[in-house]
Amino acid sequence: MIPIRDTAPCNTRPIVTWSIMAICSFIFVTMWFAPDNVSYRWIHQFGMVPIRYSNPRWAHDFGLPADYGFSFISNLFLHGDWMHLITNMWFLAIFGDNIEDKMGHWRFLLYYLCCGALATFLQWYFDPQIVIPVVGASGAIAGVLAAYFFLFPMEKVVLWIPFIFPILIPVPAIAFLGAWVLFQLHDATTAVFITHQGASVAWWAHLGGFIAGYFIHSFFLLDEETIEEPFSSDLN
Repeated sequence: MIPIRDTAPCNTRPIVTWSIMAICSFIFVTMWFAPDNVSYRWIHQFGMVPIRYSNPRWAHDFGLPADYGFSFISNLFLHGDWMHLITNMWFLAIFGDNIEDKMGHWRFLLYYLCCGALATFLQWYFDPQIVIPVVGASGAIAGVLAAYFFLFPMEKVVLWIPFIFPILIPVPAIAFLGAWVLFQLHDATTAVFITHQGASVAWWAHLGGFIAGYFIHSFFLLDEETIEEPFSSDLN
């Protein structure tokens, strides 16, 4: 099932959401056309390679300079392939504008980065020895989904079921996002506790972002009387 749109109203322009989408897309296209050795180097330097922090000697031998945890943030703007980028940006476009509307631009940006960093940390905690870079906005977007889950539970998310065109099915956000969480939890626990192998998808980053969003989203909300209208002016 693919979400097409939601029904929650948005009263401000989501300039931070749009900016994040533009930055992620620009970086991906730049790396796509860069020489392979340059892209390889960038994705290892700015992606979060768990063993880099678990085994500093490995990082030294590999030639990665100390970054004091910067890749826990920088990895949020990198993506592995076109589908990875499109899926993340699609979810951010659908759900991010409403959360930015509720938090205001700067608070939303800080919230997004906090969720992403905490999500990446959880992924490192469960897979500290893997040498594959963890990249993508998924953890931060999971935090956005958590805020949407609690702020707009009964708003409708319009879903398209592939191969049943043109049938569109509206479902409550709480049902769609609840199913999303259960799917992430199942795959994360299967990858770590049953197969004992690192997952090719950073499932724990997805769950970590949602958990972070659950605990911290209320601290970033605007007061009810606060209205942020950066594109309007007082004509009185």
